[in-house]
Amino acid sequence: MKGNILYAQSGGVTPVINATAYGLIEQYFKDKKHFGKFYAGKNGILGVLNEELIDISAEKRSELELLKQTPGGAFGSCRLKLNSYIESKREFERIYEVFKAHNIKYFFYNGGGDSQDTTNKISKFFQSKKHPIICIGLPKTIDNDLPITYCCPGYGSVAKYIATSTLEASLDVKSMSQTSTKVFILEVMGRHAGWLAASAGIIKEKASDPPHIILFPEVEFNQQSFLKKVKDIIKKYGYCVIVASEGIKSKNKFISDSGLKDSFGHAQLGGVAPVLSNMITSKLNIKVHWAVSDYLQRAARHIGSKVDVEQAYVLGKTGIAYAKKRESDIMLIIEKIKSASKLKWRVSHTPLSRVANVESMLPKNYIKTNGYEISKSCFNYISELAKGEDYPSYVNGVPRYARLQCKVIKKKLKSFNL
Repeated sequence: MKGNILYAQSGGVTPVINATAYGLIEQYFKDKKHFGKFYAGKNGILGVLNEELIDISAEKRSELELLKQTPGGAFGSCRLKLNSYIESKREFERIYEVFKAHNIKYFFYNGGGDSQDTTNKISKFFQSKKHPIICIGLPKTIDNDLPITYCCPGYGSVAKYIATSTLEASLDVKSMSQTSTKVFILEVMGRHAGWLAASAGIIKEKASDPPHIILFPEVEFNQQSFLKKVKDIIKKYGYCVIVASEGIKSKNKFISDSGLKDSFGHAQLGGVAPVLSNMITSKLNIKVHWAVSDYLQRAARHIGSKVDVEQAYVLGKTGIAYAKKRESDIMLIIEKIKSASKLKWRVSHTPLSRVANVESMLPKNYIKTNGYEISKSCFNYISELAKGEDYPSYVNGVPRYARLQCKVIKKKLKSFNL
């Protein structure tokens, strides 16, 4: 009997995670003779534990084709961390029973560093059971903080959105700065790595251009230095645009730490923009407006990067080729072809153990010595990934995104409670 495929999405979604899903699904239909059925886990690994599997063949092909231009996680995602076998024995044994009951022989998990750790643990567990399966990690994260891979699917599109939003908002604040708001702050995601904050820098061509200040988590925040910089910029240019990573720290503590933890055990950050705004208003008596990009940045498929969409899609298609070769315990990566003057890339792979729970920070040479701007090499890297437009189709003036039924198949096992 041919083995079935199980695909699942994990962690925070991106504008292009569904492009990876579609690449995988499209190639599966072309190579269907090598496999059994194709299932998607409803809400990531949570759907596996709950035995909620979606049969892709029940979906309309016309809707599946729209996945390439649809943001969000079409099959649902989750934040659920599997600890060691000793700590999560029930969960591992349940996954084994579900895979066995539904003849799952190929597992694709689409996520970031924590998700790759889950994929790695599941693979090792099945090996210990003398029941090996093909486990392949598919990368995605808007934070661009996975190691080994040249870049992460999702980043290029969000970089494009952040840069564009910063540019447009800066034109607004500049036009009103004589009699109204003089400072605008845009808060972006990035707990430890400043890739997203850095992306705003690609709109800056000369010193007077915004963003005037970028706050990176890799650079220690100094309130006195920051306020002096804001004051000097306003005196020189009449207004100041700031892009701040949610993860900036002072004295090794997040300045926006809410004191809560998420399901992966990470500090839950509560909003750096209002903290900075209050600081500027109280110390400098200057009017400030601020915004948080939040879900808008990672759902902005309408302004997707062509490079990003293509990389995400090709990674999915290539996943089937690796499965046919029975390659396992790997995460697929983007590899830059070094001999090319412009960005040329190909898909390669790396062991899951090298990427599981590992973060890749913004290199020091990507930040100027003043600590507030990106370097030329960083500018070149990000602008390459943000290039090209890949607009979705529109109906009645708004994007037409996929509408899947996501009906789960009949369960074979007893219910499971986490």
